[in-house]
Amino acid sequence: MEEVIATTLGPVGYLRSATAIRERCGEVFNLALKGNSDHFNLNLDRLDGVVQLVKSETLRHYPDLNVPYHSRWRHFNAGEIDRIAALDGLLESLPKIERCRAKLELAIVSVLLDAGAGDAWGYMDPDSGLRHKRSEGLALASIYAFAEGFFGPESCSVTSERLRAITSDDLKVAFQVSTDNPLLGIDGRRGLLNKLGEVIDSRPQDFRGMQGRLGGVLESIQELGDGESVTASELLRFVLTTFADIWPGRISIAGQNLGDVWKHSKVGGEGETRGLVPIHKLSQWLTYSLLEPLEYLGIQVVGLDHLTGLAEYRNGGLFMDGGVLSLRDSAALSIEHAPSSELIVEWRALTIMLLDETANRLRSLLGKSERDLPLAKVLQGGTWSVGRTLALGRRTGGGPPLKIASDGTVF
Repeated sequence: MEEVIATTLGPVGYLRSATAIRERCGEVFNLALKGNSDHFNLNLDRLDGVVQLVKSETLRHYPDLNVPYHSRWRHFNAGEIDRIAALDGLLESLPKIERCRAKLELAIVSVLLDAGAGDAWGYMDPDSGLRHKRSEGLALASIYAFAEGFFGPESCSVTSERLRAITSDDLKVAFQVSTDNPLLGIDGRRGLLNKLGEVIDSRPQDFRGMQGRLGGVLESIQELGDGESVTASELLRFVLTTFADIWPGRISIAGQNLGDVWKHSKVGGEGETRGLVPIHKLSQWLTYSLLEPLEYLGIQVVGLDHLTGLAEYRNGGLFMDGGVLSLRDSAALSIEHAPSSELIVEWRALTIMLLDETANRLRSLLGKSERDLPLAKVLQGGTWSVGRTLALGRRTGGGPPLKIASDGTVF
């Protein structure tokens, strides 16, 4: 299968597919199954216990199993304040297509700013006075900045000109960063926004719906399908291709930046793809976060389970704290690891495959199909929140089980 797909799409196209993510992560998983992982023991006998925790959490929050998608939109209403309704109020005078355009813009910039914030940072909500940390805090900082015109010349707009001009100091002000409130990866986040502005200008064919506006991408997304639906695989491929150049240069093939793709010495493959493991966490998080704006305009995204789970520290922490994954060398707990280290690559790859198995077992327990309970809802129901709960019970501040050198562009 891998060889056929790689031949059809070419090496870059293959590595930008969810098929490649599962195949290459599956190789890492098979190593662990055989006891040949260099860094992790795989204890599958502990997985049913984790699935039971996820089931209980899902039924506690969604007893009717009407689970929303795991997306950025869940975080905007942190503290049970309906900020999405407030956003709708700001947009109510616009035609529906322009409201959709604005919501796509918010989702994209907010996701790109959503890498790990660290234990010390928090955002003080100016309306409630409550301080929110991590993903919720980053979401609130971005939606308030969006409403106040931080990303464009006016409220609720994102333009290439403004994105290219944003400085690290600008971000520090918008995100309330200070010596007492430090945010990890501030320069990396600023770099992503600057590069996003450059991409909008350098790829006018993808942003032709409104030149110079991030939301000009809408028409290109519509054309991926028949105007009423688009497949998740095509949407992900579009995201990975269109936004490829925003990511810091890591590994490239034929001059094309691969983004969240990493080397592993025990992974095979054909030609230039040999030894490479694609993860594409933020790009898939972005794809999940585009679902609701598109559905608002009447565009359904089908085949959601073609996408994978998200290889970030909440889901990865779920399996480490739940005992499914254990380190071969406990000394690794005290060392800071680069995202490119094989230990972190293995952790993320194993997380993706274990999320698939968790989803399968959860659906069996609940009597649901993939269509009824796609992975995007299993994550929300779910794995992410159980991962957070377990982390809070084990570590002060609820940080990840492994120390990661974050630059604001991976996790």
